[in-house]
Amino acid sequence: MTIKLIVGLGNLGKDYQTYRHNAGFWFCDVLAHLYTGSFKKESKFFGKVAQVNIAGATIRLLKPSTYMNASGQSIQSLAKFYQITADEILLVHDELDLDPGIARLKFGGGHGGHNGLRDTIKALGSKDFYRLRIGIGHPGDKSQVADFVLHSPSKVEIASIQNAMTDALQVIEKIVQGETESAMQTLHTQE
Repeated sequence: MTIKLIVGLGNLGKDYQTYRHNAGFWFCDVLAHLYTGSFKKESKFFGKVAQVNIAGATIRLLKPSTYMNASGQSIQSLAKFYQITADEILLVHDELDLDPGIARLKFGGGHGGHNGLRDTIKALGSKDFYRLRIGIGHPGDKSQVADFVLHSPSKVEIASIQNAMTDALQVIEKIVQGETESAMQTLHTQE
């Protein structure tokens, strides 16, 4: 199985650009830059879409413009249009349960309280898609999470998050080609 769609979760708009919740957008922006793609607003897909070539495969990059809690609408509309199945999708998102500097790849699973994941699972009718989890750390108390994800990380955290993204970029071709076990092994053993 190969990846045909990479979705970065986040919130569009200048006010949100630097917030932790936008880690998925940051990753897709770097991918577009590295693989010379440019995002264009696609209203029928409720988001911004870029097309790139990674490891010889045509990949669509998507940044939903529906806000985090309604990301599924955007993902489902593009996937349906291009006949992309759930297991051909890589969703990139911020992850509270991982420290900054850590990126992890997984297939399937629940939403773990992440509203973007929750809505995507609901819209696709499936949990069976790949997730690239970019660690942003946890504020320490559940009641502080909403405020935490909607604020910018510190300079030290930003550097760590960038390192995690660099690690993930080093295995993106393996992920796209379906060599996910090998990609996980490489990514999960990096410190």
